[in-house]
Amino acid sequence: MYANKEEDERVSFFNTSLLYLKDCAESTSALQKGQSVIYLHFNGSHRAMRGAAMSVITAVSGFVLLTVTVVLGQYGWGVTYTSTQVCAFKGATAEIRCTFRYPSTINGRNTRVVKKFWFITHKNNEPVDLKTDPEYSGRVQYQCENNDCTLRITDLRESDSAEYKFRFITNDPRGKYSGSPGVTLTVTGPQLQVHVRRSTVNSYSNWKELTCHNNCQLPDQSSYIWYRNGHKLSSDEQYLHLNTFDSADSFHCAVKGYEIFPSPTVYAPKLPSVSVSPSAEIVEGSSVTLTCSSDANPAASYTWYKEDVINPLIYQNQHFFFSILPSDSGKYYCTADNDLGQKRSESRTIDVKYAPKLPSVSVSPSAEIVEGSSVNLTCSSDANPAANYTWYKEDVINPLSYQNQHVFSSILPSDSGKYYCTADNDLGQNKSESRTIDVKWKSKIIIMNIIRLTLVVLILIPLLVLSLLTRRKKRILLKTEPNEPVEMTEVYSHPD
Repeated sequence: MYANKEEDERVSFFNTSLLYLKDCAESTSALQKGQSVIYLHFNGSHRAMRGAAMSVITAVSGFVLLTVTVVLGQYGWGVTYTSTQVCAFKGATAEIRCTFRYPSTINGRNTRVVKKFWFITHKNNEPVDLKTDPEYSGRVQYQCENNDCTLRITDLRESDSAEYKFRFITNDPRGKYSGSPGVTLTVTGPQLQVHVRRSTVNSYSNWKELTCHNNCQLPDQSSYIWYRNGHKLSSDEQYLHLNTFDSADSFHCAVKGYEIFPSPTVYAPKLPSVSVSPSAEIVEGSSVTLTCSSDANPAASYTWYKEDVINPLIYQNQHFFFSILPSDSGKYYCTADNDLGQKRSESRTIDVKYAPKLPSVSVSPSAEIVEGSSVNLTCSSDANPAANYTWYKEDVINPLSYQNQHVFSSILPSDSGKYYCTADNDLGQNKSESRTIDVKWKSKIIIMNIIRLTLVVLILIPLLVLSLLTRRKKRILLKTEPNEPVEMTEVYSHPD
C-alpha cells in the first residue's frame, strides 16, 4: 500500500479498524510537517475525500484566542485542529469550531453524516454526547452546517477544563470517526504578568515601559486597569509609560471586568540583607559564603563589592571563599537591581582569625651593648586575635617574662647569650629565631680606649714634629733677602 518505507513504519493497522499514526513529525502527504500525533477510528473503504478543518475560538465579551492549525486524518478521513492547547477565563464563552472530511462514497454507496457531536468522556467504551452531561446542561450549543460544526460553551467554569473531541457518524455501519487528540481547554482567571522595559539608550534615564501581559491573547479592544501603590491610574491601555519613577513605587494591572484576577505586583528591590555562613568565628583556611537576598519583582540581579576595591567581586547573589585568607578581612556589601531600580545593602565586616605568624625580634640599642647599659628586646607577630608573648633564654628552663618586651635596665656580662620569644593565641603558637646578645665588660672597654688613645698619640707626635720643622724652614727662607751674598764661613777643624 505504501511506497515509502519511512511512512510504513509510522502507520499500523489494528483489526483493519484502527489507523494509528505513530510519528507525524516527518509526515508526507498524509499530514503536514509539525502536526500532532493522532489516530482515527474508522470502518470502510478509503476513496474520495471531503474537506475538513477544526479551529478553536474562545470568547470573553468578544475575546478571540490565538490558534494554530492541526490536521488529523488521511485517506479521505480527517479533522483539523487549530490548536491543541487553549485557555479561557471563568465566566466567559468558548467556541470550538470543527470542519471535517470523509470519502464521498464507501463501497460504491454515497456517504452522508447522520450524527455529529462533541465529547469528553466515554461510557461502555462509547463517547458520551456533551449535551447529555448534566454538568453542561443549558450551557452547550452545537452550531453545525455542512462540514462545519461549532461547540459553544457559555459561563465557563474551572471544571470545564478538559480535552474536547469531535465525533461524527455516517450512514455506513463502519463509518464512525473521532479526531484524537482533541483540544485541551483550560479555564482559569486571567493570568497576567507585568513586563518591564527600561531605556536602553540612556542608562541614567528613569524612563520605564510596563506591559500588562496575558497568557491568553486578548483583542485590541480589551481594556486594562493600572494601579500604582494600590491606587487606580487613569490609563486603560495595555502599556503604561513612566517618565519618572520612584523606586518605592509598586504597580500591578488587571483586565477590566476581571479585577478579581490582578497581576502580581512589580516593584524595585527592597533593602538587601546579607548573611554569612558559617555564622560563628571565621578562621583562616575555612570555607565562607556571603549571601545577598532582596524582596523584588521581577527577581533582582545581585553584585558583590568589597569596600575600597573599585571593581565588583562577582555578579551573583552568593560570594564564596573556598579557603579564606587574612587578607580577605574587610567590609563587604551587595547591590540588588531589576528594571525598576537598585538598592545597596549595609556593609558586613568579615574578620578572619588566624594563628600567630613567625615572630620577629628587635634589640635596642642596635649598637654595641656595654655592661651597665639599658637594653630592650621586643617580640612582635601578626596574629588575630592578638598574640600573647613569652621570652626565653637558651639553656634556661623557666621563661624570662610574659610580655612582648624583655628589659635589661642595667645589663651584665652574664646576660650574654641567645634569646628567643614565642607568640600564641587560641589558634596556635609560633617561635622566633634566636638572637645573640654579647655584653662588653666596662674594664675591658677602658683598657681598649687607653690603647686606642695611645696609638693615636704615637701617630700624632711624629706628624707634629714634622709640621714644626717644616714651618721653621719656611721662616728662615723668608728672612733671607734675594741676591744678597751669603757669607760662607768655612770652619776647619784641626786635630790637636
